[in-house]
Amino acid sequence: MTKADLVNVIAIQTGCDKATILNVVESAMYQIKQSVASGNNVYLRGFGSFITKTRARKIARNISKNTSVEVPEHKIAAFKPSDDFNELLRK
Repeated sequence: MTKADLVNVIAIQTGCDKATILNVVESAMYQIKQSVASGNNVYLRGFGSFITKTRARKIARNISKNTSVEVPEHKIAAFKPSDDFNELLRK
């Protein structure tokens, strides 16, 4: 499902116009990105959590040059689905 598909489905279900729904969806995504980027987790009950994880420093291999490269500690965004969400996936 694309963002356009999501907007269309929500517009049909709610009876609101697509432009309003698009603004709401984009605003929600922007706020989630800003919150996670600033180090705050976002918890949406019944859906899941957008969290920041820290990857430890590690030594990697550059196979084309046959050398070792140090990858520093860095942060990544992750999504952890709720138990309700996981239950739907198991069906």
